[in-house]
Amino acid sequence: MPPPNTHTIPRFWRDASLPFIEARAIDDGRKVGYANHSHETFSIGVIRSGRTDYINQASRQRVGPNTVVMMNPGDVHACNPIADEPWSYRMLYVDRSWLGGLQHEWGFSANQDFRCFAATMSTAPALYAGFNRFYEVLMDGAADQLLRQCAAVAFFEQVQSSLDPAALVEREANRKLERAAEFISDNCTGALKLEDICAAADLSPSYLIRAFKTRYGMTPHAYLLNRRIQLARGLLKGGAAIADVALDTGFSDQAHFQRIFKQFLAATPGQYRR
Repeated sequence: MPPPNTHTIPRFWRDASLPFIEARAIDDGRKVGYANHSHETFSIGVIRSGRTDYINQASRQRVGPNTVVMMNPGDVHACNPIADEPWSYRMLYVDRSWLGGLQHEWGFSANQDFRCFAATMSTAPALYAGFNRFYEVLMDGAADQLLRQCAAVAFFEQVQSSLDPAALVEREANRKLERAAEFISDNCTGALKLEDICAAADLSPSYLIRAFKTRYGMTPHAYLLNRRIQLARGLLKGGAAIADVALDTGFSDQAHFQRIFKQFLAATPGQYRR
């Protein structure tokens, strides 16, 4: 049997000294496939080679090398390779509270809340180069904690200043739909019924199904699965056994958990845990 192609295996980076950042990279993602999903974090990444079909909320476009892509917390998105091109990318997942605190210090937010960006991508060479410099600092085993912390603040200050401050937006979402999403998130490990979600949000089933997908880019059921996978990521990072995580996050069995996890993250739970 030939050895596995390590270029196709996703690599994850985490460090206790920077608990607010997680990194991911893949050198050849031509066989990678993502379902539409969202993160609780602010996500920013770069396309290094190949082209990708980039979906973010209602927009869809093809983007190529040297492009920076950005997703606000909760934004439903997906990036998938085009044809059989050797697609390579790097991603950072950033805690919204940490970044919101920086935005407040820089005068972009009146409080500690994270302020969403209207921009979903950038082709600015300086921002692309800045991302890769920061990523290399994270990957440098000789870099100490202070260097990484300073590099993190400097890079996200560049992100903030690279985008037009006028592009920062406070999006006024339908509060009832937010209540529905919150109810799903708060009860994601249980067996939810449509009528329970409707009662929590004071919405009819027909309106909920239609408006929820418009607002979040996925059905309530897909949103539930996505929330379970986000919860599973935290448990796996804490060292929990895969079988236990499957049951603790509401999946019927480990096989179902493995299948859904790979759909959303394009990596197995074992690969992510390592």
